Amino acid sequence: MKMKFKAYAITNEIDLNKIAFRCGIPKKYTWEEPLILQDQTLASILGRPVEQFQQILIFYFGSVVFINVPPGDEPAFFSYLKSIKPDLEPKYPGSYFDDYELREAAHSEEYEEDLHFTDEYAVVPQFQPYHPELISVVIAKSVALEKVEEQIGKILDRLENMIDRLEKVNLKISDKELARTTAGIIRHEYNTINYLMILDKPDITWVNSDAGLFYEKMSEFFELNDRYEIFKQKTDILNVIVGHFTSISHSIRGLFVEWLIVVLILVEVVLMIADLLK
Repeated sequence: MKMKFKAYAITNEIDLNKIAFRCGIPKKYTWEEPLILQDQTLASILGRPVEQFQQILIFYFGSVVFINVPPGDEPAFFSYLKSIKPDLEPKYPGSYFDDYELREAAHSEEYEEDLHFTDEYAVVPQFQPYHPELISVVIAKSVALEKVEEQIGKILDRLENMIDRLEKVNLKISDKELARTTAGIIRHEYNTINYLMILDKPDITWVNSDAGLFYEKMSEFFELNDRYEIFKQKTDILNVIVGHFTSISHSIRGLFVEWLIVVLILVEVVLMIADLLK
């Protein structure tokens, strides 16, 4: 048995309850669980009958995972999603995506007793109902983290330009520019910690030890925790750099005010002397 997955990171946040309401799903979703579209609900969106193991999982943090859904059905879904969330990028589905596959080991295969992960697929001894959702969670977080990593890279490039200007004694860095850079860093920290929930595990992993082991090994293979730690280190460095820029900017403004006061005092002294010499 094989299951094919394709994950996209398309935005920063998706209101699952708005989609659930449109689909007639009587459930209140929190940021901890994905919205799973399947059966008749999915068929009405795609405009065709769907098979048993065809699903689309939508995550609060802006990722979408297709399970056994042919690429030709993706435009119909993204058009439907855009009708609910108009601010989605006009060019779907974006640059951040990943393909993956779940395979059930044959009895003659080497990995019959153990889990086995590669960059393209995972092999399990026997298919379990929790496998599709756990794989979807991991690859959804992975592509979303890739999106955040690239955006942090752009902030680093912006700071490098500011450092170049500083080296050329161009000290004019506006508060607006510093505020925009700081806001970008904080936004990505917020998205990663609160939305992606890199350090949080799905509920099934707490009550099913096999599910917990599978999720732990797959998360380790995709280096979710390591990538999160690297991200945190980068943001810490960025915050320190921005803090230095802010201090320099404030020092320059303070020095300017001090010189302005000195000039005004000198002008007042000159005027006083001129008045005495009349």
